[in-house]
Amino acid sequence: MDTKGSKHTKSRYNIIAPLYNLMEWPVEQFWYKKWRKKLWADIDGPEVLEIGVGTGKNITHYPEDITITGIDLSSGMLSRAQKEVSPAVSSRITLQEMDAQKMTFPDNNFDNIVATFVFCSVPDPIIGLQEALRVCRPGGSLYLLEHTRSVSRILGPLMDFLDPLIHFLTGVHIARTTVENVKKAGWHITRVKELTSGGIFKRIEAVKPAL
Repeated sequence: MDTKGSKHTKSRYNIIAPLYNLMEWPVEQFWYKKWRKKLWADIDGPEVLEIGVGTGKNITHYPEDITITGIDLSSGMLSRAQKEVSPAVSSRITLQEMDAQKMTFPDNNFDNIVATFVFCSVPDPIIGLQEALRVCRPGGSLYLLEHTRSVSRILGPLMDFLDPLIHFLTGVHIARTTVENVKKAGWHITRVKELTSGGIFKRIEAVKPAL
């Protein structure tokens, strides 16, 4: 069963899945790709969960010595991601259709959690981040790349104004305060790195408190 808001988000991503890589090509080539590569270079395991695997843009950056489970709300996106999983790595990569707000994994199941440009789309980001906390082992880490609401006095309110329309059309929210959402979900923030000026693109790292 879809959780609150997920039906709309799923439908939008299923519609745009065939064109998704083309739509993101400029930002992917100039920014996202290098940020993904640097992020995954810091990930260890042995078991890692990627939330919002999308069309599989991170798969080529996965470290060779860990087992990775990737989930996504959209079957259309997942079908594209599956094509990125070569026979050589298929034994350690599993992709599943799943709502980040209601994951079926047991508690304390993964060593680390990764999501890149995902929590702008999860209908209730705090619930999604709480689920990530639940399935992460104590002492494990959360690694995020996110675009967030700008701190600019002009751009921030403009993003607020445009957010409902953009969400309706694409399923994406452009004015999320993700650092605060991570804290509210119960994670302990360990690092926030501004990737561009204006405070929009961030790398966020947090840890699940040990029991």
